Amino acid sequence: MTTPTPAAQPGNVVDPYRAYNFKLVIQGVVQGHFTKVEGLGLKIHRILYRSGGENSTVRVIPGQVEYTPVTLKYGLTDSTEMLQWLFKAVDGKVERRNVSIAMLNDAGSVEVRRWNLLGAWPCDWFGAPLDALGKDLAIESLSIAYDRLELDDARAPVA
Repeated sequence: MTTPTPAAQPGNVVDPYRAYNFKLVIQGVVQGHFTKVEGLGLKIHRILYRSGGENSTVRVIPGQVEYTPVTLKYGLTDSTEMLQWLFKAVDGKVERRNVSIAMLNDAGSVEVRRWNLLGAWPCDWFGAPLDALGKDLAIESLSIAYDRLELDDARAPVA
């Protein structure tokens, strides 16, 4: 059993989590070696209006929610699952999947936060840059659009 992380209080230093401890779970994708996840975010558009007779005050109410595409970077392997998912969308047969991004503790054994991207599908792909004189890993990137973002507060051990 893990002990809970102490809350931030004066005199009690709480270190932030490390960006390299994460896992990515894509419904229906077995193999993936993800090196980076970028772009996770959302924007709530503002609607400005003035009440009748109150010309000096502009009121602001929340409007449409926009979820930014998430870009996944992964090492090129023999697996073609990610590209098969992409090419289904190219053929007009968009296959929506649920994707979870889990932030792990420093030991990499306990989830401390999880974001669920619901109804995700690939919308952008870039192949690995190829350089006959280089020694870098071949890293591809795939961006996914999604319908909704949920924060999952359940903290479960990593399998």
